Amino acid sequence: MIVTRFAPSPTGYLHLGHAFSAIAASDAAQGGRFLLRIEDIDLGRSRGEFVDAIFEDLRWLGLSWEEPVLRQSTRFDAYRAALDRLDEQGMLYPCFCTRAEIAAEIVRGAEAPHGPDGVLYPGTCRELSASRRRDLLNAETPYALRFDSRRAARRLPQLTFAEAALETNAPDDQILVNPLLFGDAVLARKDVPASYHLAVVIDDAEQGITLVTRGRDLLPACHLQRVLQELLGLPAPRYAHHPLILDESGRKLSKRDGSTSLCALRAQGVTVEEIRARVLPR
Repeated sequence: MIVTRFAPSPTGYLHLGHAFSAIAASDAAQGGRFLLRIEDIDLGRSRGEFVDAIFEDLRWLGLSWEEPVLRQSTRFDAYRAALDRLDEQGMLYPCFCTRAEIAAEIVRGAEAPHGPDGVLYPGTCRELSASRRRDLLNAETPYALRFDSRRAARRLPQLTFAEAALETNAPDDQILVNPLLFGDAVLARKDVPASYHLAVVIDDAEQGITLVTRGRDLLPACHLQRVLQELLGLPAPRYAHHPLILDESGRKLSKRDGSTSLCALRAQGVTVEEIRARVLPR
């Protein structure tokens, strides 16, 4: 049985791109299970009114899901346990660099490598001596926990992930994983106890997700998430990344950029049928 999910963050109102993802995930269940997850791990930006609006928008779209709805803000112990397991494997190290220090180091470096999110962290704190690291920890210097991608790449076998084509009956593509794609990504900070990449693999496993449907911009995330799944002994779901809904200038829709929300479209008299006609592939 297929188990899919829609997992929005309550940091703003849903827009057409979210409608596409939610409908695609519900349709992809094909009579199986469609779950909803509220990714509210960023407590500083998440708002209760946005959670309520998510429920209202999805019901308006005609979608239904199983209860109870999983909320990441109730899952901090699970994320901490996963971080402890990675630490026991030597896959984490504390990074004491500020954003300004990282930017300055990148400027000094010639042709710094890039990843999906921009210039990769140069690994400054990975090279700290044990005594220097101990001194910084004893001084209670703020730090983030970074993933040692080089060590993971040396230890892990060759990995792949399965990319499905939802619109056809073609076999899944098996895509080779690049463990170094995101470099030494941050997996936890003081203000956010787990990164998106870590939380999503823990929660997909907890919910028994067998097929992850999401926007094409998140396809690169599979590389790091597949590595974390392997290290943590978690099952790997299949993936299906759909095209993005773009605005008039060709940019993907974004809450941050003020893309028109579903609740605003509803207030303008736009119907569900019109929404589906705009987002579903023809």
